[in-house]
Amino acid sequence: VQLQASGGGLVQAGGSLRLSCKASGFTFTSYAMGWFRQAPGKEREFVANILRNGPITRYADSVKGRFTISRDNAKNTVYLQMDSLKPEDTAVYYCAADRGLTGAQSTSYIDLWGQGTQVTVSS
Repeated sequence: VQLQASGGGLVQAGGSLRLSCKASGFTFTSYAMGWFRQAPGKEREFVANILRNGPITRYADSVKGRFTISRDNAKNTVYLQMDSLKPEDTAVYYCAADRGLTGAQSTSYIDLWGQGTQVTVSS
C-alpha cells in the first residue's frame, strides 16, 4: 500500500506547479483523495479533496480559485494543479486517501498518507 507524491519544487511567486500522487496496493476508486500541506512550525492543514469517482471537489478558502484537484482512476493518480502561487503556499504537500463518502478535511480521518513533496515559492 503506497502513495507516491511528486512534482514539488522551487517556483517564483505567480508561477505554477503540478503535483502528482500515484497510488498502489489498494482499490483506488474506493477512496476519496486529497492533498494536505504543512508549513514549518504549523499544523498539517487541508488543501483540497475529490470524491471517489469525482467530480465533486472541495478546497480550502486559501487556495480556492488558484488550485485544481483532479483524479484519473485509470492511472490510479490524483493531481493538484497549483497556479498563481504565493510565498505563503510554501510547505510540504502530502497526498492523502480516506474511505469516507464525503472526503476528509481533517487529518484525523485520513487512512493513508503519502511521503510528502516540498513546494517552495519565492517572493
